[in-house]
Amino acid sequence: MTVEKIGEKAKKASEVLSIAGLAERNIAIENIASDIMTYSREILIENQKDIEYMRIGNIPEMLIDRVTLSKSRIEFTSQELLKISEFRDPIGSDDESFTRPNGLRFYKTRVPLGVVGFIYFARPSVTVNAAALCIKSGNVCLLQGGRETLHTNLILTKILRNAVTESGLPPDCVQLINETTKDSIMKMINLNKYIDVLIPYVGKNMVESIISHSSVPVIKTGIGNCHIYVDKWADIEMASKIVFNAKCSKPFDGNAVETLLVHKDIAPKFLPHVKTMLDKKRVKIKGDAKTVAILGGGAIPATENDWATEYLDYIIAVKVVSDIDEAIAHVNRYGTGHSEAIVTENYPNAEKFVKLVDAAAVYVNSSTSFTDGYEFGFGADIGISVQKLHTRGPISLSDLTTIKYAVYGTGQTR
Repeated sequence: MTVEKIGEKAKKASEVLSIAGLAERNIAIENIASDIMTYSREILIENQKDIEYMRIGNIPEMLIDRVTLSKSRIEFTSQELLKISEFRDPIGSDDESFTRPNGLRFYKTRVPLGVVGFIYFARPSVTVNAAALCIKSGNVCLLQGGRETLHTNLILTKILRNAVTESGLPPDCVQLINETTKDSIMKMINLNKYIDVLIPYVGKNMVESIISHSSVPVIKTGIGNCHIYVDKWADIEMASKIVFNAKCSKPFDGNAVETLLVHKDIAPKFLPHVKTMLDKKRVKIKGDAKTVAILGGGAIPATENDWATEYLDYIIAVKVVSDIDEAIAHVNRYGTGHSEAIVTENYPNAEKFVKLVDAAAVYVNSSTSFTDGYEFGFGADIGISVQKLHTRGPISLSDLTTIKYAVYGTGQTR
């Protein structure tokens, strides 16, 4: 089936799904949660084919881990879906109503976006989460995965479509573009006749390319050059634990810290301490001149490019700054609008950082690793929006809707 034909079928399905009741949509999600557990053995067999393909290609193990499923990971995803089914209906509710002097009654309501296209590599859990969040919010889900997860995505999509059909909704509410070529992506991002919005869950270069060439509106996601600023008034032990967690817990995630900024007054004590912890994971430190002077052979000189790099690896750039203003200026110059953090016991400095730093999520005395839909209590997410329109932060149910004004009159004319 051609990409255009898939888009046409998705558009038709959206007409049915957009008016489906909450009960039908919830049943579809509950069916998916149940079926991925029922067919977990089949899913794992197909997933193993993708893992073998990646190993033949000498893909790093940490990237393979993002593709790898297990019984426990499938069970976790199933539980996430059940939570999504329990959330209130994100569409149809009145956000605001008012009556004008001429008697016209205005109702501001939430409606689905329509057809939502996802372009993503690795992370087969996105296949399931995207489908569930779209169905709950009344949207059709059009998926474009990568070659490294083709077998897993094929079996998952088959299960999803069967589960949706069992609930009484059209199977085309969930569709997968089987081609995994650049050509198929280019066709998809120009299906503005059928697709209402695109969410690319891929690397920086691919996201920028999609934005440059797409005729479909794009929500910019995922690029995470995140910072932690350790202030003069920081607790050294707490700051070290936060940095270690933000760098080492999931270094391949967009919310992992890539640059550490340290106040000059605390740097001589803090940097050796945090290095001891980072050494446990053999984290490579790229530092400015002051950092190299403090750590000696424990750091290599950083270049200008290092401040703008999303490493997605056990590497961290470190810079000693003179004050909080220099730290904020650095973050706003090199940050990508994802997640930033300050560690301090000084309340005015914390508030200053929160107000002046331009990012979707700004943390005080906490790891940046909490930026995802599950940790925010949204059930799941399908990317982190790093733009300001029309949504920002973890993309979840409410972010997959837009507004419509229903206006009731009694014969008014203008």
